[in-house]
Formats: sequence, C-alpha cells, structure tokens
Amino acid sequence: MVAVAASNAEFTQSDKPLPHRERAKRILATHPDVRRLFGRDRWSALWTVLLVALQVGIGIGLALLKAPWWAIVAAAYAFGAFPNHALFVLIHDYTHNMVFKTARANRLGSILANVPIVFPAAMGFRSHHLLHHKYLGIPGLDADVPAPNEARWVGNSPYRKTLWLSMYWAVQAVLRPRTVKAISTIDKWVMFNAVAMVAAMAPIVWFFGWWPVAYLFLSTMFSLGVHPVGARSIQEHYVFSEGQETYSYYGPLNKLSFNMGYHNEHHDFPHVPWSRLPAVRAAAPEFYNDLYYHRSWSRLLLHILFSRKFRLHNRIVRPMPERMKGVIEA
Repeated sequence: MVAVAASNAEFTQSDKPLPHRERAKRILATHPDVRRLFGRDRWSALWTVLLVALQVGIGIGLALLKAPWWAIVAAAYAFGAFPNHALFVLIHDYTHNMVFKTARANRLGSILANVPIVFPAAMGFRSHHLLHHKYLGIPGLDADVPAPNEARWVGNSPYRKTLWLSMYWAVQAVLRPRTVKAISTIDKWVMFNAVAMVAAMAPIVWFFGWWPVAYLFLSTMFSLGVHPVGARSIQEHYVFSEGQETYSYYGPLNKLSFNMGYHNEHHDFPHVPWSRLPAVRAAAPEFYNDLYYHRSWSRLLLHILFSRKFRLHNRIVRPMPERMKGVIEA
C-alpha cells in the first residue's frame, strides 16, 4: 500500500494496477471475436437529431399550451430527464469518437447533442472524461473523484446528500474541473460550445419565452440529480463490494440510456459503441458474472440518499504518478 495524503485519508487507498486493461487482454485472448465489436455506430447521429428535436419541441409545446410552472416541473421529471440523460450518453460516445471518423466531426456532434442540456457541457466533459479513463481514481487527474472538502461536507447526512445530488450538474460543471490542473478548463472548443448554446437558446427565448429553456434545464438537473437515471453516476465507481472499483447496471433503464449501465464493459473496451456493449458481456460472461452489479437504479438512489453507510468517501483512489507530478504543480 502507499502512503496516505492527509487530504485523501478517508478514501480507500490502492497501488494495485487498474483491472480493466488486464481483463481486456484476457478476454481478447479467450474470445478474439470481441474485436469485431470495435468501431463506430453512425445511428447515434440520427438518435441525436431525434432526441434534440423531441426535447426542444416539448419545451416549445409546453410554452404554447401555457402550461403552469408545476406542469413544466412534472414534465421535466417524469419525461424530460430520460432523453436528456440519453443525450449525455451520446455525448459520451462522441467523446470516444465512436460516431464519426474525425475528432472534429465528433466534437460537433456532441455540441448538437448538448443543445437540450442548456449549459455548455460537451467539450469540458470530453477533456476530463478521457483523463478519467487514463487516470481512473487519481485525485487531481480524475474529475470523477470527489474533492476531499466536498466529501467531508456531504458526509452521510441524508439532507446534504440530497442537496449534493440535486446540484450534481453544478458539481460536475464547476467544482470538479477545478481539481484537475493537467488540462486547461477553457480552450477554443469550450468557448465555441458556450457560444453555440447561447445561439441555440436565443431564438427559443425570443419567440417562445423562458419556459422552454426552463423545461430543458430542469430536465438536465433531474437527469443528473435526484432521479433514477441520476443514480447512474454513483453506480459507476463508488465502492459497493470491497476491492471492486467499477460497477455495471443490468436493469431495464439501459433501454432508455443507450446501455450506459454496462460500465465495466465500457472501461474494458472503450472503443465499443453503446449498441454493442451487451454483446461484450454475452461473449465473455465468465469475466463479468462474478462481479458485483446493480439491478435497479431506483433502489440505488434510495440507498445513496438514506443509507448512513453511503458516503462520498466510498471510493478507491490511487497515488499521483511521478511523471505527472510536475504537470500538476506547474
């Protein structure tokens, strides 16, 4: 084991190698046909257009019908959270360049998928998510790891966990990127992403008022927050079985989430698109069936909020690689 830094003392420390690369090698040695699952899925582009049109259309429709505020909130929670969560998943596939051939085209596709999310998330997510894969569980490089002060403040209080999860969009967009010094938070693509979101929202507000934007933004808040699909972010890397770092979900909501629950499979093979992730598990069940996995995001959500055993410190973290210390300190 490694020495424990004071700021990370409550997390579980590990100096073991990540399991994903080794498991992927073993799977390919046993099931070489899994390589055929690698590649792109251009149907994601069509799904992007359909979901963007659907969400924008619903927002405008609610405004035209002069729906009361409570109906807009209810529509965002009961329906809107699902397509916005699905669009986050499509942004994820664009991030791994699994839709188009070029990185530029995938960036533009993810910015289109970003429109109903309202705040500019796609380009910042792209930079930080690729680091997440490379440096999983390393504070200062992996923005998915809670900041020590964040984890201590939340503790195991149901009220603070509810508030934290309700504001998870802001945690991901504002707080976590500040913990990663290895990359620039703002670059030309991030700026373009922000300008594109303003350009997309401006005509909606001009012609239909603020209620369509409110519906879209509430859909985003719920998709990342106190909602069954909001539990997905917690499912992925918080510890529920000692020593296991990554967790999959094999429940029915995968059908509305582009199979994002297949997270062990994704980390093992990040170049397999969403549509083929179930085929990875089907091809190599002996490598996944014995891993702990979740069956219900709704049940997980209740556990997150009300179990005193769940804390943000339930994470496995690793020491900073020597080669990266100079980059972080610069």
